Amino acid sequence: MTNAEATTSTDRTGTGKADAAPAHNMEAERLHALLEPAVLANRLYLEDVSIHIAGANRVVHVVVDLPQEESGGVGLDVISEISTTLSDILDNDPSTDARPYELEVSSPGVGRPLTEERHWHRARGRMVKVNVLQGENVTGRVQSVDAGGITLIPEIAVKKGMKAKQGEPIKLPFDRIRSGKVEIEFSRLDEAGLENAHNGPSEEA
Repeated sequence: MTNAEATTSTDRTGTGKADAAPAHNMEAERLHALLEPAVLANRLYLEDVSIHIAGANRVVHVVVDLPQEESGGVGLDVISEISTTLSDILDNDPSTDARPYELEVSSPGVGRPLTEERHWHRARGRMVKVNVLQGENVTGRVQSVDAGGITLIPEIAVKKGMKAKQGEPIKLPFDRIRSGKVEIEFSRLDEAGLENAHNGPSEEA
């Protein structure tokens, strides 16, 4: 899977999907606590749970990701398996209301903003664009991540048609990072000369 968001949907409505409106966060938080143990048991991370009301139906959207120490993306087969598991839990939820629901399970797409430390861990080895506070924005490859920030190998601009050059590694503390985003690329990580021994599955998020 490359640069595509893995998604599966389980329809418990018996009808088509209607325009949805956000439901209360309290119920989403309850479902997050209900579903998280099963997600963790399958060596995944529960990124988000949201609920939308579509007429008389509910749409429960669950986002799962790999642990931060792994690279790559969540495969469609894994999404399908965890979707079945979560559907069973929701079907037997004693605190649920009587409205039918549709379950959507997906993994974060490549366009997910890098807003948490774990997101940066998951981006190790990837080319990213970083919006920096009180400094020039930087595009480069994430070399390492620790509790204080990220170490980046910057890309040096060259003439069009020439291969980009790499600068010396720079350290960016998290308190200087406004936002970050993974850049789509098609070159292999090992072409950048980065250590890849710790990586997990090869498919990209």
